[in-house]
Amino acid sequence: MVETNQTSGLWPSLYEPFRNFGTRLANLVSPASDASTDDQSYRISMELPGVDRDDIELTVDEGVVTVTGEKKFEREDKGDTWYFSERQYGAFRRSFRLPGDADHEKVSADLKDGVLVVTVPKRAEPERSSRKIEVRTG
Repeated sequence: MVETNQTSGLWPSLYEPFRNFGTRLANLVSPASDASTDDQSYRISMELPGVDRDDIELTVDEGVVTVTGEKKFEREDKGDTWYFSERQYGAFRRSFRLPGDADHEKVSADLKDGVLVVTVPKRAEPERSSRKIEVRTG
């Protein structure tokens, strides 16, 4: 019985490095991104070097912007000897929840020099009006 407890106590420590492996792997192959805002819009920028415009899909669904795509592997060796390759290839997917004042109908995107910039205009806030309400007595 003592051996079982010692052995089972070992498993959590062995399992720990693999606990969030899927998340870490997704982050490793996901393009680097940043988000910013100003008075008129929100912007999401993603590094997508080597990704063709036709290999990028941008969708907006229920307040979430999703960018999916694929960086295709193309190599012509012709006698070259490769010692290493650090470039990443393959499919990617990133999703970003939009704030409540984002205008989902007017999202635009531009790809220039390997950087995708998604622009989401802010909706004009409705005019707030206030008035005094008379409290009646019964």
